[in-house]
Amino acid sequence: MADPDGGDCTRNQAGDVWFLAGTFGTQVERSCVVPVGLPLAFPLVNFVGDPADCAAFLASADGTATLDGVNLPSDRYDGQVISVQAVDGNPVTGDGADFAATGCGLWVQVPAPEPGEHTLKIRGTSGDFAVAVDYSLTVRGKG
Repeated sequence: MADPDGGDCTRNQAGDVWFLAGTFGTQVERSCVVPVGLPLAFPLVNFVGDPADCAAFLASADGTATLDGVNLPSDRYDGQVISVQAVDGNPVTGDGADFAATGCGLWVQVPAPEPGEHTLKIRGTSGDFAVAVDYSLTVRGKG
């Protein structure tokens, strides 16, 4: 996601889980306020394409995540057909119509963190593609 500082971390949240974004292959530092009581979900690395592309991407995919210095386990998603809603100007979808694709990657799910300040470090690679995101998270009540 093209969010250099975390200013977009509240956009399009589902309400029952707080999604944090990776990058398009860059290193960034982001700050984000997370509502108390919501679990976190984020990719170490992920890809959207056709099934063969996902298989190639995952063959070399690797990554780690730590929350406050504690290693977090990740789950591998080999590929599921997803519906993509195109939005004008989106660097992934372009300005085209909605389409179906295969989504795959290494993802992490974290139970709701305690209120307060937290540091989340996300690292992921696949081939020459690399993601490095450092989040400063503030978990607090709504309002």
